Amino acid sequence: MKFRAGLLAAAILLAEIHVSHAAIRIAGDRGGLIDTYVDRYERLRTSGETVIIDGLCASSCTIVLGAVGADKICVTSKAALGFHAAWDFGRKGRTITDPDATNYLYSMYPAPVQRWIAARGGLRPQLILLRGKALQALYKPCAQHSARRPRR
Repeated sequence: MKFRAGLLAAAILLAEIHVSHAAIRIAGDRGGLIDTYVDRYERLRTSGETVIIDGLCASSCTIVLGAVGADKICVTSKAALGFHAAWDFGRKGRTITDPDATNYLYSMYPAPVQRWIAARGGLRPQLILLRGKALQALYKPCAQHSARRPRR
């Protein structure tokens, strides 16, 4: 009986350890509304899960960099971060840059990412990509993780 209770306790502990080391994989995420991503990543930060960036993470998706600690983020060789100015629809459905939203977005990035963006002229309507060796200089490469689900 004691053996079964000990075995059950060990199984529960191992299950809890596995859950705490779960990972979210981001790939092919082109972004969306800033507030949606702020809310999503606030929940992710409190979960303690690791984030694996394994493809494109663009626009509002990049808020993950400021919402989740760098120690909880890793990048694969396929990772690419896409940055641009925030925009909204203006007259006749044309897109216009929103300076306040752009400043808000920029303020969420960690200082090394801000410096990288600033060195390329800041956030503009055109997409700039952080990938390859430049990205791997800022974030650790991913070890083997089993991702819980893709985040798109």
